This record gives sequence, C-alpha cells and structure tokens, in this order.
Amino acid sequence: MNLEYLNRIIRFLIVIAIVCFAFIALFYIWKLAYPFVIAIAIAFLMNPLVNVLEKKARLPRIWAVTLSLLMIVSAFAGLITLLIAEIVSGANYLAEVLPKHVETLVDYGEDLIAGKVMPFYEQVSGLFKNLDAGQQDTVLENIQAAGTRIATSAGDFLQNFFTKLPQLVSWIPNAATVLIFSALATFFISKDWYTLSSKAERFIPGKAMTSGRKVIVDLKKALFGFIRAQFTLISITAIMVLIGLLILKVDYAITIALVTGLVDLMPYLGTGVVFVPWIAYEFITGNVGLGIGLSVLYVVVIVQRQIMEPKILSSSIGLDPLATLVALFVGFKLIGFLGLIVGPIVLVIGQTLHRAGVFKDTWRFIVGEK
Repeated sequence: MNLEYLNRIIRFLIVIAIVCFAFIALFYIWKLAYPFVIAIAIAFLMNPLVNVLEKKARLPRIWAVTLSLLMIVSAFAGLITLLIAEIVSGANYLAEVLPKHVETLVDYGEDLIAGKVMPFYEQVSGLFKNLDAGQQDTVLENIQAAGTRIATSAGDFLQNFFTKLPQLVSWIPNAATVLIFSALATFFISKDWYTLSSKAERFIPGKAMTSGRKVIVDLKKALFGFIRAQFTLISITAIMVLIGLLILKVDYAITIALVTGLVDLMPYLGTGVVFVPWIAYEFITGNVGLGIGLSVLYVVVIVQRQIMEPKILSSSIGLDPLATLVALFVGFKLIGFLGLIVGPIVLVIGQTLHRAGVFKDTWRFIVGEK
C-alpha cells in the first residue's frame, strides 16, 4: 500500500478517535457534573444582564449577580403562581359544569347502548347460535385469548407504573438537591466569570479559542432565536384561537386561548389536546354549529402552524428553512420532544464549525496538506 494513503488512514483514525473520546468525555461529564453544566449555561445566559447592572447601575459584581438571580427566581416563581392560580380557577369552573357534561355523556351512552349496541349484540348472538359446536369453541377460545392478552397488558402496565412510582417520588429530593447546587454554582461562576474565562484561555490553543467563541456566539443567537420563535408561534396560535372563540361567542375565551397556546408547544398533539375532545363533545351533544366552527378554527390553526414554524425558526435562528425542517423532524424522531431543541442546535453547531473552517482544517490534516 502507498505510504501516503497509509498515513491518511492513520490520520483519519486519529480524528475518529478524538471525536469518539470527546463524545464519551462529554457523556460522563454530563452524567457526573450536570448541575454544574446547567450552572455554566445559566451563568452564560445571565452574564449580559449582570454586565448591564454592573456597568449601568454601577453595582458591585457580587450584588449584580445576586440581583440577577433574584429577578430570575422571582419571574419563575411568579409564573408558577399564575399557573397554579389558573389551574385552581379552571378546577372550580370544571367542578361547576363537569357534572352536567358527564350527565349528558351518560345519557348519550345509554341511548347508544339501547339503540345500537343491544340490537347488534342480539344479531351477533343469533349468528353465533347458528354456528356448529366446533366453530363456537373456536370463537370462544379467540375471545378468551384476546381477554387474556388485554388483562396481561393491563397488569404489566400497572406493575410497571407502581414499580416506577418510588423512583418518581425519590426524584423530588434529587431535583431539589440539583436546584440548590445549580443555584449556588451559578452564583459563584457568574461572580468570577471573567477570572474563570481567562484561566480557561491559558489551556486552550488560540485557534480553538477563536473557533469556540464563534460557536458560542452562534449558539447563543440560536438559543435566544429559538425561544423567540416559539414565543412568536404560540402567541400567533393564542391570538388566532382567541379571535375564533370570540366570533363563536365561547365563554372563557381568553383562558382557553392561553391554555391552547401553551399546549401548542407539544409536538404532534399540540392544540389537538384541547380541540379534538371539545369538538367530539359538541357533536355528541347535538351542538353541530359550534362543533363545525371549532373544527374550522382547529384546521386553520394547524395549517398556519405548519406553514409558519419552519419560516419563523429559520429567520430567528439564521438557518435554511428546509434544513431547519429536517433538523426538527430528525431530532424529534431520535430523542423526542427534546429533539425539537437539540436538532436546530446541532445544525447551528455544524454550520458554525463549517464557517470557522474546522471541517476544512480537519480534511487538510487527514490528506496531509499544510
């Protein structure tokens, strides 16, 4: 084999080994020190606010960090409080109107059983009695086997649920511990941000530091762009739903529109969690006009979401709409809802590494070019 090709293969294997080692190292770093990784991310995102308070308000760095953390915690606590208040209000409303709706559904179920199910059952019973003994035994065996499978599946589900319930309960103190460590680490990292940054620069080569800064800037832009894009999308959904419900003269239109906007973040399900049961109920109870109106509104909301999402994400993150759409779909298929965030971020990282010349330099190293 040509010596030049052998050297290329060796350099290629070195690159693969470095990439694999980096992924393994990141995996174990995240597994063992994820509260501190979260703290670094929060401190990084919080740093502009701290700088503003430090320079504009002329606060000492330690007080600027403390005030920034208090503002973030207060905003989060306020959001949780508003959410709980809305849930309590909704629960009171449901406690008032739900019994009437349940009674209506029970009456509909009784009419359905009396008018449709019982005649069908009698017809099936007549056909069953006309079968010979062997055929009847075969039908009964299949019914028993189906019942056994259903019972086994239900038993397995309940067993898995109660088996994992202690793990879920034990997760609560672990989450509290993580929050405490992350908050404390965020405070200390943000307070000494520039000192720690200067120390880190001593161990990182200049070219890697330059490329890393470009990646971080683009990632920051992509993250804030993604949050801005999602806020824009759910705002559009909430406004459209509010306008539609006001036209249809539905009670509690503002509350329903806000809830619909929030659930619109859920992949695939989205607004269907609110609209599909609601539309079915209206048709069942005979309110066909409202059912048709809600159906039209639901279709309009879905269509605008599918049209606007790739365009808004691409303009906010700075990516090609088709590439963004592919990243969203692949990310969701691979790791679920988190993939809707990770997919565009991975795409941004790849694009940034390309602009920084990392791929070109890696290829030159493999082929031996200077």
